[in-house]
Amino acid sequence: MKPQSPAFPAPPDADARRAAPAVICYPTETLPQPDLAVFARRREGAVNAGHVIVPPRDARCIDVPAGSFFRITCPDGPQVGDLNLWSAQDLTEHFYSGKTRALHGTHLSTGDRLWSRFPAMRPMATITRDTLDWYGWDADGGSVHDVIGTRCDPYTGRLLGGVDYHYCCHSNLTRALADHSGLSLARAEPLVHDVLNVFMCTGFTADTHQYFMKASPVRAGDYLEFFAEIDLIVGLSACPGGDCGDEHTSDKATCSPLRIDVFESTESHQPVPQNAYDRSHGR
Repeated sequence: MKPQSPAFPAPPDADARRAAPAVICYPTETLPQPDLAVFARRREGAVNAGHVIVPPRDARCIDVPAGSFFRITCPDGPQVGDLNLWSAQDLTEHFYSGKTRALHGTHLSTGDRLWSRFPAMRPMATITRDTLDWYGWDADGGSVHDVIGTRCDPYTGRLLGGVDYHYCCHSNLTRALADHSGLSLARAEPLVHDVLNVFMCTGFTADTHQYFMKASPVRAGDYLEFFAEIDLIVGLSACPGGDCGDEHTSDKATCSPLRIDVFESTESHQPVPQNAYDRSHGR
């Protein structure tokens, strides 16, 4: 947060400098766009191939084959979730929230893609259905499904509160990945990464530009559905903040479970290839 009173005087041309036009960092006109009509057709023939219930203040992982759909549903009371994605063939290829944010914006919805980290940098999943797409932007500048926040974690909790809290999303996802993959906690933890905050309503305050959260508009039956572009391990934590209308990283909030369903399609699908950059880096 910037100081209220600047330490240095503004130059004579300060207003002109501030008036410089905003330029989009990554224009996406040349980015291949997903064909939502094709996804809708594939979805009609897809059959439920299994599901997992994510308990409150805990996390679970599930395998999702390329060409399948997976749906995150809020089955009971309002609840937000922290989503991680890993390539089933290489766990070091995982979701890259920062680049996804740079390409699609701070909050995601239908037609946006979740991209993987370097050097693969390819779409891992595409959002195909969002029952909260009606929300848009509210008067506080908030919206849902953000890629600006990280995940609640025990290190920040220790730093700010001086206590250890083990059921935050980082720890939940670490345990879930370790259980699913057979890795130790020590090997699984570095693979847990920044998230898509599913159902969470967030933004930045107009005055201090701080990251804020407010009670999620999600209700029982709402869902966010994705198409798996590659073979995935999907990890989801039911955040200890519940609907995040008050606080997170504690046992105070009312929390509810989340559910992940996998729908497999009979149509063939060729996984998206990795990024074509030659990785020579100028040498």
